[in-house]
Amino acid sequence: MPTFYYRARATSGKLVRGELEAASQDELAEKLRKMGYAPIKIARATAERREEELLPQFMLRISNEEMVMVVVQLANMINAGLSIMASLSILQKQIENRRLKKIIAAVSADIEGGMSFSEALDKHPKVFSRLFVSMVRAGEASGNLDEILRRYAEFAEGQADLQQKVRGALFYPALLITAATLIIVFIASFIIPKFVDIFTRAGIILPAPTVILYKIGLSLRHFWYLIILVFALIVWAIRRYIRSGPGKLNFDRFSLSLPVVGPLIRRTSISRFARTLSTLVGSGVAMLQSLDIVREVLNNEVLGQVVGQMRQSAEKGEKLSDVLKVSEEFPADTVQMIAVGEETGDLAGMLNKISDFYERAIGYSIKKLTTILEPVFLVVMGVVVAFIMSSLLLPMFDMMKLLR
Repeated sequence: MPTFYYRARATSGKLVRGELEAASQDELAEKLRKMGYAPIKIARATAERREEELLPQFMLRISNEEMVMVVVQLANMINAGLSIMASLSILQKQIENRRLKKIIAAVSADIEGGMSFSEALDKHPKVFSRLFVSMVRAGEASGNLDEILRRYAEFAEGQADLQQKVRGALFYPALLITAATLIIVFIASFIIPKFVDIFTRAGIILPAPTVILYKIGLSLRHFWYLIILVFALIVWAIRRYIRSGPGKLNFDRFSLSLPVVGPLIRRTSISRFARTLSTLVGSGVAMLQSLDIVREVLNNEVLGQVVGQMRQSAEKGEKLSDVLKVSEEFPADTVQMIAVGEETGDLAGMLNKISDFYERAIGYSIKKLTTILEPVFLVVMGVVVAFIMSSLLLPMFDMMKLLR
C-alpha cells in the first residue's frame, strides 16, 4: 500500500502534517475527515518529498562547499578507475547532509534502472544546476567524465571564493548600519523620553533636535507594528518589481550605473560570464547551449540581453565579438581578447585569461570600495552622534542657566 504525505487543519485551527498509508489519495482524505481533520494537501510521499516537507528548510540546505566536495570526490574516484555506481555508493556512505544523501541514493537507483548519469542528475534541478548537468552530458559523450568533473569543481570553487570576497566587503558596512540603527532606536525610544519628561517638568523649552528625536521615539514606541508592516510591504513591492522582466532590467541598469559599486558589479558579471562560457566550451558543450546556460548563470538582465544577441549571432554563424562591440556593455579590451580567441581557435583559453584578469580587478575594486565606505560611515556615525548629543546637551545647558 503506498504512503502519502498530508497537511491538514484540525477543528481547533492547528496545522498538522505527516505520513499515512492508504490505497489512494481519496481514501486518505476520507480517513482524515473521519478523524476530524480538513485535508489541505495530499501527495505521494517520495523520499525527496518527505525530506522537503517534514524537515525545516535550514536542515535541507545543501551548501556550495558540500557540492564542491562531492564533485571533487566523484572525479577522483572515477579517475582512479571506479565505476559510477561504485563511486556513488561510497559517496552515499560518506555524505552527512541527509537531503543530499537521499538524492545521491535516488540518482544511483535511476542509473541502476537504465538511465545515464546526466539523465539521473537532471531529475533534481534544484540541486544539480543546468550547467553541471550539461557538462556531465558532454563528459559522457567524450568519455572524459573525470576531467569534466574536476573542471566543474574548480569552477564552482572559484565562484564560491568570488561570492565570499564580495560578501566580505559588504559585511562591515552592513554591520555598522545595523548597529547604528539599533542604538538610535533604543536611545530615541527609551532614553530621550525620560530626559524630555525631566526638562518639561523644569519648564525648559525643548530645542528642535530634542523635539525631533522625541517624536521619532514616540512613533517607534506606539506605532512600531505599523512601521514594520509598511517596511515589509515596501520590501515586498520592491522585490516583486525586481522579479518582473522590466523591473529586473531597470534595476540591473541602475546598479551598473552606480559609482564605485557599478564597476564592481560589472566586473563580477563579466568574470562569471567568461569563466562559465570557458568551462562549458572547453568541456565540449555546444556553443548555443553554452550561451543559453551562461545567460541563466549571469543573473544580470542588461548583460543577459547581450548574451541573448550573441546566441542569435552564433546561430547565424557570425562572430561573438561583433555583438559585444556593438552593445558597448563589455570593455574594449575584453571584446578584443574574445576576437583574438575566435581568430586563433582558442576561445576557451582566452576566456579563462579574461576571467583571471577580472578576478584580480574585483579584488582591487573591493579594496577601493572598503576604503571609501569606512570614512563615509564614520562621518555618518559622527553626524548621528552629534545630533543625539545636541538633543540632550542643549536642554541641559538651559536647565543649568535656570538653576543659576
